[in-house]
Amino acid sequence: MSQRHFSFFDHAVLQFDQALRTLTPGLARSLRPNPAETAEPAELSDDERRRVAGLMRVNHTGEVCAQALYQGQALTARQPAVREAMDRSAREEIDHLAWCEQRLRELDSHTSYLNPLFYGLSFTIGALAGAVGDRYSLGFVAATEDQVCEHLRSHLQRLPPQDEPSRQLLTQMLQDEAGHATAALEYGGARFPGWFKRTMSHVSKAMTRSTYYV
Repeated sequence: MSQRHFSFFDHAVLQFDQALRTLTPGLARSLRPNPAETAEPAELSDDERRRVAGLMRVNHTGEVCAQALYQGQALTARQPAVREAMDRSAREEIDHLAWCEQRLRELDSHTSYLNPLFYGLSFTIGALAGAVGDRYSLGFVAATEDQVCEHLRSHLQRLPPQDEPSRQLLTQMLQDEAGHATAALEYGGARFPGWFKRTMSHVSKAMTRSTYYV
């Protein structure tokens, strides 16, 4: 059986479909079991519940941005192997997206209303990075995942001690994100300088401050 070759327009339609699936609550479906399902339910005060919901909302938006970033890069990636690697990482990120959304429902909270804005910005950045070249596109993935890992480590420290469901969820996410960063470098990604990563950190802080509440 011959393999079908998708045109740029085909890929654009697929990207639009993926955007709708990412931004519409309830459509994300994980392929792996939620790591929080094996944890004992946590008794949280109202203040603790709001704090955890804010953290999970930030993480959910981070996964929305990851989906957009990977999809944008896959659209403009030059090498088929790189495009496949982007698609594979994006599929793994869907698990995170679904897990965070499920945890937010359990906390009687909602995903960020700013997600469409951040999806559009991240998709544009990803597409531009891919257009510059696969080496820099992969390097941007590695640098982005490093930032995500920093956020996850910080959130793990800020969780209430008894919130084992959120802890197990974020721990698995941290392991996956670190793996994505390593894979991007192994595929030939450029190592970005410290000043670039610090700039990315400032931008990500603006995102976290807004989505924590909204």
